[in-house]
Amino acid sequence: MSDNIHQLINEILRGRQLSISGVTRELKDRGIDEHRLVMTGYLRALKDLRILNEVEIPPSKVYSILETERSDNEDIYSLIGEHIRAVEPSLMIPVAIYVLSKTLERPIFKEEFIKIGFSAKTLADYLSSPNCALRITDKNPKEYAAGITKIKISQGEPAYELKAVNPDIIKNSNCIFIKIVRSSADLSGLMPKTKSTSITDFG
Repeated sequence: MSDNIHQLINEILRGRQLSISGVTRELKDRGIDEHRLVMTGYLRALKDLRILNEVEIPPSKVYSILETERSDNEDIYSLIGEHIRAVEPSLMIPVAIYVLSKTLERPIFKEEFIKIGFSAKTLADYLSSPNCALRITDKNPKEYAAGITKIKISQGEPAYELKAVNPDIIKNSNCIFIKIVRSSADLSGLMPKTKSTSITDFG
């Protein structure tokens, strides 16, 4: 079983409820092909560990994330990094910079891409590629760096922004924004435990 299956299940169930078949099918779409009986045992183990919530919808069961207190060290970079992997690889960096720059209302530094989870080599390769959608901002980066106290910005480091925004970037960024809101806000008591008694409504 893949080492990152727990993280994938969290992403799949974020703000949703799915049956065992629905979870198994979505994992398969992401390249994880496990037998349904294996997934049944795994999901029930997560339920026993109070990581997932289990609701019986005859003739099956559906699972959702059991809401817990968010870790104090979870910041905007880890939130974006958690969800950016679901984006098409060629759009990951443009979507990441769009979401982060809109949230922080400024251009983005190299160190911030690293904190999201991109390696220095991945970023360097992207910046040197002919399809790079980023440019160095023409504004003085020192003005932005001076106000950043939570992370260390290298002296003289340039800041980046998008050359242009296209519909694909907007669409994927909106999905990331929604996922961040759902994972950050307490939605208990606002979303129905079950939307239907029909198992087909849960994938």
